[in-house]
Amino acid sequence: MPQHYVAHKTIGTLSIDGKANEESWQKARWTNYFVDIEGDKKPRPHLSTRVKMLWDSSHFYFYASIQEPHVWATLKNRDDVIFRDNDFEIFIDPDGDTHNYLEYEVNALNTIWDLLLTRPYRNDGHAINSMDIKGLESAVNIEGTINDPSDEDKGWSVEVAIPWTAFVEFTKAKAPPSNGHQWRVNFSRVQWETEIIEGTYVKKKDPETGKNQPEKNWVWSPQRVIAMHEPEFWGVVSFSSLPVGGPRISIGRNQEAEEIRQLLYNVHRAQISFKKRNQVYASSLEELEGPRFRKSNGQEVKIDLNVADHQLTYEASVFLLNKGWWRLDETGRLWFEKVRK
Repeated sequence: MPQHYVAHKTIGTLSIDGKANEESWQKARWTNYFVDIEGDKKPRPHLSTRVKMLWDSSHFYFYASIQEPHVWATLKNRDDVIFRDNDFEIFIDPDGDTHNYLEYEVNALNTIWDLLLTRPYRNDGHAINSMDIKGLESAVNIEGTINDPSDEDKGWSVEVAIPWTAFVEFTKAKAPPSNGHQWRVNFSRVQWETEIIEGTYVKKKDPETGKNQPEKNWVWSPQRVIAMHEPEFWGVVSFSSLPVGGPRISIGRNQEAEEIRQLLYNVHRAQISFKKRNQVYASSLEELEGPRFRKSNGQEVKIDLNVADHQLTYEASVFLLNKGWWRLDETGRLWFEKVRK
């Protein structure tokens, strides 16, 4: 199951300075510590990263604490490819359909790369780099000295405020959300191995190839593979209208819905592979080497597969009695269609 977090409303205003001194931040809960992007396949990160979230009528707020004994950064222009430095990243898919989601990246110089993804790259998605989040506020605080290898630092922190109006432009989700609404969110930290050469941080090289050693990718909700652009594995953020620091409420995840989402995306990944081999989509689950019925929450779930346009489009669906249909098409878009009463 993906990670889950309940975001409460702020008490008072927040000053976006990267320090999180306000009462709201002091009372907000931390997420779990980040893990490797591949989950249990890899060791746990040796440096800690965790996040807090809050919201009010105007903004969605984030605060990240990043342990780092050697804080460095080089990129200074907005929309540079920030993950070429050590960075912190936020991914937000408000309506959970895996299309039209925001990505924000920042380095320790507070250089920002913000972009809109029309859909995941596996589904021929496009990154719209020209999109700047209007009204975005971002600040970094460094506990130590940046780009100074002569000392050891504690780390750096990031504070971000994204206005709800940014989401209204590209999604059908209600923004600001109402009590109990759930959005898909994930975070990533890119960490490069470095060494000090002539007083400068330099990325370590593979002695055999001479290329940079692969970066480490640490995340809040594991992706199972090295790929952030599989939004179906992102975490779930539930919004509570109660002020932060008050009585904790239980807003649970819908386990049945989560399992059905994964069943449908198993079909989708199999269809992508099938089309690469055969130039068309499979017309039946049997062709995908999968049974017609799959287990979900201990019960049999029937997956219907309908193919059209000479097997160039398809729709997979699961019907929940008296509730509606979960549907997924060849573009990877997922949605829920309620039963009309």
